[in-house]
This record gives sequence, C-alpha cells and structure tokens, in this order.
Amino acid sequence: MVDLILFPSSFFSTKKIDEDLQREYDAVRSTGLYDTIFFGYDKWFNEDKLVLSETPAAMRKAVMRGWMMKPSKYKQLYHKLLANNIELIVAPSEYEQMHIFPNAYKFFGDDTAFMKVYPLHEQIEISDLKNYFSRFMVKDFVKSVKGTEFPNFFDVSIAQEEFDNWMEVFYQYRGDLLTGGICIKEFPRLKFYGERPNEYRAFYANGEIVSICKNSGQKNFTQEPPKEFVEKYKNLPSIYYTVDFAELADGTWKVLEAGDGSVWCEIVLLLLKLLAILPTTFSLCRKSKLSGDLK
Repeated sequence: MVDLILFPSSFFSTKKIDEDLQREYDAVRSTGLYDTIFFGYDKWFNEDKLVLSETPAAMRKAVMRGWMMKPSKYKQLYHKLLANNIELIVAPSEYEQMHIFPNAYKFFGDDTAFMKVYPLHEQIEISDLKNYFSRFMVKDFVKSVKGTEFPNFFDVSIAQEEFDNWMEVFYQYRGDLLTGGICIKEFPRLKFYGERPNEYRAFYANGEIVSICKNSGQKNFTQEPPKEFVEKYKNLPSIYYTVDFAELADGTWKVLEAGDGSVWCEIVLLLLKLLAILPTTFSLCRKSKLSGDLK
C-alpha cells in the first residue's frame, strides 16, 4: 500500500513544496493518510543531485507527483530513491513504455492517428509525407510545441524550404527537453464545442479505470468517450498511466496520446483512488460514470 507521496520542492527551498503544486499538497496533507517528502527539483535536474527533505528509516512505497523527465533521468531517480528507502510504484520500464508515445503506439492500432517516426535533425521530405498524410502535426517522442507560433498542423502543400525552417523553430523550442526522435502524426478533424475541442484524459491504475476528466478546457456539457472504448485500454503494461481521447468531427473517437500517470496529470492523486494502491478517493474534478462514481 502506498502511504507516501513524493513532490518536487520549491526552487527556493528543498523544504517547501513547488508553488505550482501547493493546492495538491495541501489537499493530500489534509487527509492525514499520507506522509509527504520533497525532492530538490533544481538540484536534480540541473546538478544530478538527489536532495530529499527527509529519508525514511525503512522502505516505503511512493507515488510521485512530478514533472516530465527523460526515461534515462527517471531511471536514475528511481534507483537513487531506492537507495534512500523510497520505491516508486512505476518501474523505469513502465515509465518509458507510456511516456514515449512510439512505444505505446502499437497498443492502439486504428484507434489512434497514423504516425511515422523520423530521426532527430534529419530532413523530413514533404514528397514522402504526401504518400501518407493530407494534414499532419509535429512532435518529438513526448511533446509538441503547441501554444507557440509553431503551426498546430501542416498540410502537404507546404514547400520543403518553409517546412525545414519551421523544423528549426521546433528544435529551438524543445531545447534540452527534445526526446527520442520526430513523430509526424495525422492531424484529425476534431469536433469543437464553441472554441474548444472535446478531449478527455482517463487515468488507469492496477488494470482499472480510475477517473476521467475534461482535458481541453471545455466549459459546458460535452459528450464523454464511449465506456467500452475507454475500458479497452485498461490493461496496458504499466501500473499507473493516462490515455487521452478526442471526439472527431464525425462523432467518432480517437486516442490522442498516452502518458505516465505521475507526470502527465495536473491534479494527480486528488482525482484518483488508485484502487488497491491508495485507500481512498479524492477529487478536484468531475468523476466519470465510467469509474462507477456519481457525477
């Protein structure tokens, strides 16, 4: 049973919570069910040093609420924590399986958008893409750069030189976070409610659906993904992970992404019961009928 939550610390003090996670930390502490430990975020990512606010006297199982890191960095953290009597529930192999989308892509088949993978920094020929796509988006093995001036999608009428220039912009934005390779993914025509697409994120743990929440800022009632579609992916090879679903313009649904549970959610632990992992349920968002809970 997990009774320890590992949080990243504030940049300013390894004895204080990361300010962006204060609400989650306060909610966890208010239950009285969990101990919490901070790890020095800045020290870990910038100096490769593990600094903990305290070290357990005996081995403890823990869930981490953290930020994204490359699989190699997560593996280092996992083993350094083990040496300090903290065992994360997600093994390095499970983290890599779900964090790196090309690893998870094979599980979804036709339920997700078609994708081709290319090595980093090699020219991607538009003439080749024309054989597979009409519209496509660009991401590395983990993230896109949406929210920047980089286009959300391209169509294959783009000139090669223009696309090459945009790829340089992509590399600049991803910087040190650039991971794995380049994914060129079909860009599906999504259904919009007002100005927002209809996307949901499902959380899974121990082979069960734990919760499902709106994931694209939808403000009003929107259709949830079909129960059987969400249940189809409750037995992927990780103890704790997420899958993102989107409604298409024609009313059908696709899988958009997958991820490790501890780094992809915004209110981890507070909307999950984690079944046998955690002993109770918290929620800062609407629970889904899919999980058996009331709205």
